[in-house]
Amino acid sequence: MSIDVAGPLLPLVPLLVGLLGLTLPPGDGDRNRRRLAAAFGVSGAAVALLLAFRLVLEPAQPSDGWDAGLTLATIGDLEVRFSTFVDAAAAYVALAVTVVALFVQIYSITYLHDDPRYAPYAAQVSLFTGAMLLVVTGSDLILMLIGWEVMGACSYLLIGHDRRLPEAPAAAVKAFLVTRVGDIGFLLGIAVLVADAKSTYLPDVLAHDYSAGTLTAALLLILAGVAGKSAQFPLHTWLPDAMAGPTPISALIHAATMVAAGVYVVFRLYPLYTQSPAALATLAVMAAITILIGALSATVQDDLKRVLAWSTVSQIGYMTGALAVGSPAAALFHLLTHAAFKALLFLAAGAVIHAVGTNLMSRMGGLRPHMPVTFWSFAIGLGALAGLPPLSGFWSKENVLTAAAHATEGGETAPAWAAWLVWLAALLSVGVTAWYATRLFLRAFFGPSRAYGPSGPAWEVGFDDGRYQVPDRPHDPPAPMRWPLILLAVPAALLGLAAFAPGFRTALELEDPHLGVAVALPMLLLTTGAGTAWWLWWAVPGTDPALVFGRARPFLAAGFRLDDVQHRLVVRPAEALARWATMGDTRIVDAAVTGTGTGATRAGDALKEAHRLPLPAAAVAVCAAALLLGAIAWWGA
Repeated sequence: MSIDVAGPLLPLVPLLVGLLGLTLPPGDGDRNRRRLAAAFGVSGAAVALLLAFRLVLEPAQPSDGWDAGLTLATIGDLEVRFSTFVDAAAAYVALAVTVVALFVQIYSITYLHDDPRYAPYAAQVSLFTGAMLLVVTGSDLILMLIGWEVMGACSYLLIGHDRRLPEAPAAAVKAFLVTRVGDIGFLLGIAVLVADAKSTYLPDVLAHDYSAGTLTAALLLILAGVAGKSAQFPLHTWLPDAMAGPTPISALIHAATMVAAGVYVVFRLYPLYTQSPAALATLAVMAAITILIGALSATVQDDLKRVLAWSTVSQIGYMTGALAVGSPAAALFHLLTHAAFKALLFLAAGAVIHAVGTNLMSRMGGLRPHMPVTFWSFAIGLGALAGLPPLSGFWSKENVLTAAAHATEGGETAPAWAAWLVWLAALLSVGVTAWYATRLFLRAFFGPSRAYGPSGPAWEVGFDDGRYQVPDRPHDPPAPMRWPLILLAVPAALLGLAAFAPGFRTALELEDPHLGVAVALPMLLLTTGAGTAWWLWWAVPGTDPALVFGRARPFLAAGFRLDDVQHRLVVRPAEALARWATMGDTRIVDAAVTGTGTGATRAGDALKEAHRLPLPAAAVAVCAAALLLGAIAWWGA
C-alpha cells in the first residue's frame, strides 16, 4: 500500500469504526452486542497499527512535498483540505498511539467485563484514537483543530463513563471546562495565523512572513490550548481528578492521546516558535513550574492512580521544556518513551486495582509474591519513569537534560535564563521522581499486607472499581490483561536503546547519547531520592515515607492548593457574573416582557369596561369621539 493511501486511512479507520460502533442498537447486557463492539474496537485499532507500521517503514520525506489533499470546504479565499503528511516523526508518534490504543481495547474487554455500557465505551475509545491520529497526520490547521476538539468531547465522555461513581461526572465536567478555557486561546491563535497567512494549509502557514507582534500573540494563544490539553501549569488541575475514569482510559489519555497532543502541536509548529523568543521563554517558565509542581505533588498521594497522574504532569513538563530550549527531537523522544512506560504503569495499576479492589496504597502491601507479572511490570515502568539506566526513560531524560544544559550557554531560541530554569527544575525532579517511584513500589509490593488478613479481604470494595468482586487472594490478571503488560514492558525497557540506531537517530534528528560526567549528577540525585525513600520505609517497615513531610502533606496532596486559587480567581467571579446575569434577565428582560403583557391586559380590561357603560353614556362617548375626530380632520384641512 502506498503512503498516499496509508496516510489518509490511518485516522479514518478508527474514526469510522468508532462512528459505526455508536450505531449499534441499544441493549444493556446484550452479549452479542458486546462481542460486536469488542470486535469493532480491536479490529479498528489493529488495522490502524498495521497502517502506522507501514508508514514507519517508509515515511514521507521532505523532498516528497506535502500532499495537497482533498478540498472539503471553501470559505471565501480559504480552502479547508483533508490532507495528511506523515513524515518520520508523525509515523513514530502514530505507531505509539496505535500500539497503546490496541492494548487498551484488548485490556478493556476483561477489565470492563460486566460493564453494561461497554459498547459505547469501545466506540468512544476508537473515536479518541482517530482524533489523535488526525492531529498527528493532518497538514491542515482546521483538520487538526477538528481532531483536537473531538478529543475533548471523547475525554469528557470517557472520564465520566462510570456513572455509579459520584465523582466521575464532576471530574468529566472539570476536565471539559478547564481544557475549554485553553481551547479558546488555541482557536484564537489558529485564527490569527490563518487570517494573516490567508491559508489553513500547514506548509503555507509555516512559510508565511508574520510581523513579530502578530506571531508572538498567536503562539502565546496556542500555548493556552497546549497548557489545557497537555495539563501544564496553570491549567493542569483537571488531570489528577480525571482518575475517576476507568483505568484503561487513564492509560490512553496519559500515554498516547490528549496530553501528548499539545506537545505534538508545538512540535509541528516549531519553525514558528523559533522565531519568537518570548513564546519560548513563556513555554520554558510554564514547563519548569509544571515539572516541580507535578513531581512534588506526587510525593504524598495515597491513591495509586493519582501518583501516576501527577507524574504525567511532571513528565509532560520535560517535553515542553525540551521544546523551549530548542530540542524538539528530545521532546519527541521523551514523548515516545513516556508513552511506553506510562501505558505500562497505568495498565499495571489496573491489574492491582482489579486484584485488591482499591486505589489506596495504604490498603495494599505484600503483593510481590502473589502478582509476579504485575510486580515486574511495575519495576520496569517505575524504573523507566525514574530514569534508571538502561531503561528507556534514562535515555530520553538524558537528552532533555543535555539539551537544557547546552541552552544555558545561550542559543538562538529561548533566553539563557529560561534554559537555566528548565535545567534546574528537570534536574531537581530526577531525585523527587525517584523518591515517589520508590515509595509507590515499596508501599504496594513489599512489607506486611495491609489488605488481606488470614480470612480474606479486610475492607469493603470502594472507589474506582466497585464493579469487581475482590478475590480471596490477590493474583495476576487474566490473559487479556496480562499480555498487554508483558508486551508493553519490552519498549518500556528497551526503546531508549533506539537512540543508538542510526536510522532512528537520523529520522528524529537526535543527538548522539552522552555518557560519562554529564550523567553523574542526575544519577547521584536519582540514587539519593530512591535511597532516602527506601531508608524511611525500612526504618519502620510498612510506614509511609511521606510522613516525613509533616504538616506540608495536605498542601502537597492538594497540588499546592491551586484548585482553590482557580476557584477564587475564576469560579467565584464566574458565579457572581452568572448571578448578575440572572438578576438582569429576571428584573429587566422578564419584567419588560411581563409588563407588556400586563399593560395589554389592563388596556383590554378598560375597553371591556367601556362596553359595559349604560346606553346614554355610551351614546355620549360616541358623539364625543365623533366630534373629536371631526375637529382633527378640520384642523388638518
